[in-house]
Amino acid sequence: MQTPTKLRNVGADIAKDDVVMACSEGSFPVRKIANQRTALLTFLKTLPSGSRIGMESTGIYHELFASLAHKLGFIVFVLNPKDARHYAKGVGLRGKTDRVDAELIARMIEHEHTDLHPWIPPTPEQREMARLIKRRSKLVSLRQALAMSLKGIDGFATDLKVLRARFNQLIAHIDQRIKELVEANPDRKLHVTHLRTINGVGPVVSVALVNILEHVPLESADAFVAFTGLDPRPDESGHHRGKRRLSKRGPSELRRLLYLAAMSAKKTPVWKPLFEHYRAKGLSTTACFVILARRIARTAWSMFTYRTEFDPARFTKCLT
Repeated sequence: MQTPTKLRNVGADIAKDDVVMACSEGSFPVRKIANQRTALLTFLKTLPSGSRIGMESTGIYHELFASLAHKLGFIVFVLNPKDARHYAKGVGLRGKTDRVDAELIARMIEHEHTDLHPWIPPTPEQREMARLIKRRSKLVSLRQALAMSLKGIDGFATDLKVLRARFNQLIAHIDQRIKELVEANPDRKLHVTHLRTINGVGPVVSVALVNILEHVPLESADAFVAFTGLDPRPDESGHHRGKRRLSKRGPSELRRLLYLAAMSAKKTPVWKPLFEHYRAKGLSTTACFVILARRIARTAWSMFTYRTEFDPARFTKCLT
């Protein structure tokens, strides 16, 4: 049986082609290997079982290494790059290189692993849906930017119409693929159907919520709100009472979708009294939308976890 002293804390700085590895215990010198399956497996098989491996989230480039390490039974941490950057400042690092980053991550894993959440790999379907939702958002943004950039310029109306039609086709294609992935799983389809009964939650928001809730097990509605980054960050010290701001720590696209859902929900009889209640307290329109977004997130977590249906009466009984 492996003893605790044999466990290693490994940090990986990952790029498209290479991975730089470092060990906080100095069990092996810093090394660079190819970001390819064979090379990564060869390296992982040299590590003692139960070792901890940390890396920053790098779009898609970290996924192969994280998946291989998880399959081999290692404890994997996929870090928010902002957290690693703040940690580097906190320990007084003055430079930034691939080697320094790898050593920093290894050090962070060694000292902070008890407060970090081990990475859970998404299923292929969950990964595909997450990517489709992001691509859809990008296409919608580009479509809007294109229309705004050509607004007021004569002679481009026909071209703009053609381009918008093509964008609409691509978005419709993505929507169709998302629908296929949802309907292929009866349990997922049921959850999506239930969440769509929340006033303001449409097809895209419901799928995004279910996809996250399936993948990331969270123990409470508060934990889910914190995961989305919609939780307020206090700024208090002594007699100082600063303005609270959102932590914005979670997936930005889910946070954006929840905010849009809140804007839509505000127009409905169920949510409008809640919005007006907080506006009457002097809160800004943005703050009220954030409150609605948090309520929607809490409601979605509860409905998903306990398999309940949306009950509008709960929001009319108490507005505090």
